[in-house]
Amino acid sequence: MARVALLEKETAHPRVREMFEKMEAGGYQVLNVYKAVAHAPTIGPEILRLGNKILMKGKLSPKLREFAILRIGDLANASYEFTKHVHFGEQAGISRAQIDALPHWERSELFDEDERAVLAYTDEVSRTYRARDETFAALRRFLDDQEIVELTIAIGYYEMMCRLLEALQIELEDEEFQTF
Repeated sequence: MARVALLEKETAHPRVREMFEKMEAGGYQVLNVYKAVAHAPTIGPEILRLGNKILMKGKLSPKLREFAILRIGDLANASYEFTKHVHFGEQAGISRAQIDALPHWERSELFDEDERAVLAYTDEVSRTYRARDETFAALRRFLDDQEIVELTIAIGYYEMMCRLLEALQIELEDEEFQTF
């Protein structure tokens, strides 16, 4: 059970209520994580806008982005984040076998050289906030500055979301109501 109330549209701040109405009008479900950040009406909507920009507006390959997000969810033991992004990962071209192999990706033969570079970078930035020179050089072979910055932003953003979800114990929505 969530440690904070999950605000519904009717009880949310007007700014948040408007955001929820736009989501529903667009055919999107108001997720529990959105209902939790509704408690911060000046910050919450901006957090969600940034997440949408990371998912929809960047240059970085969706497949590589989703590898990083799924790995962050795995490293954080954040089942909400990981579960939500399995669908996005599959849509981006990640196989179910690759998703299942993420906890031990270093020993798996399912990942190509570029995917391994993204996963290594994600692990290092997540664990130590720095990447080794050789890890960064591996990214440079196939990503430009914009893509590397977007990857790094995605790693930081989804670490923040995992912390929020886990600290507040936000639960997954009922499966019958899940939409993507």
